[in-house]
Amino acid sequence: MSWLQLRLDTSPALAADLEEQLLAAGAVAVTMEDNADQPVLEPGVGETPLWQHIRLTGLFPADTHMPSVLERIPDTLLDGCNQRVEILEDKDWEREWISHYQPMRFGEKLWVCPSWIDPPDPDAVNLLLDPGLAFGTGTHPTTALCLGQLDQLRLRGQTLVDYGCGSGILAVAALKLGAERALGVDNDPQALVASRDNARRNSVADERFSVTLPDAATNAAWQGRADVVVANILAGPLAELSDTLLSLLKPGGTLLLSGLLNSQAASLCEHYATRIKLTVAGEREDWVCLRGVLSPA
Repeated sequence: MSWLQLRLDTSPALAADLEEQLLAAGAVAVTMEDNADQPVLEPGVGETPLWQHIRLTGLFPADTHMPSVLERIPDTLLDGCNQRVEILEDKDWEREWISHYQPMRFGEKLWVCPSWIDPPDPDAVNLLLDPGLAFGTGTHPTTALCLGQLDQLRLRGQTLVDYGCGSGILAVAALKLGAERALGVDNDPQALVASRDNARRNSVADERFSVTLPDAATNAAWQGRADVVVANILAGPLAELSDTLLSLLKPGGTLLLSGLLNSQAASLCEHYATRIKLTVAGEREDWVCLRGVLSPA
């Protein structure tokens, strides 16, 4: 089955009204996307941020009479919208998506491979991971940066905490690279399910990998025990969680922080400066990974 797409370029002030008009005219779905390469990061509490330039797309059945749809929408909303109608051919979207997800190499010895493709290097450290509901497949620059750093560390026999674990990719990668035990922490229960599933897919025994919601008792049990703490979240939470992250780390342990832009690095380094010296360990597409070693007390 084919579909028709009505694309409109608009502003935040008109986006909500246009969305309502499209749905009333029979759109089965309406999406908004950035129309000027402008990232939206860390909104305040209660805020619903939008880009300054928005592309609104209404999806309609193929037999929809689009001139009638446009006639229903007030001219005040359509003025300057650069309206255009496109045919969207139906596809096997699962196969289309699978064809674009290929094995990826990080560092010298680590590969992340989808389960339907044989690893390119059977002798490498191969992490089998299929994209799912939780964040973290290696395709995002911040995840790639963290994986590259883990590949450089001497993890044999080490303990690691992955705070904000998402899919569990960082913790499972560390275990595959030789870490003895890992803890995955996330406030999304679905992330914990995904992390556990990915660990089992990679033959990681349950006793080597624990997953939990943020919990004071767990934090206390792991306090000062981690050789490595990695957190790939956002700059704001990384600052807010600084006491928690550092409390988990043993003296001489390594802290890896990512999920922040290079423009945010200096302020976050300053926030941690009295307790640990952080430096930019890697940069990719304006995203950075910070790394530091906790000095003995």
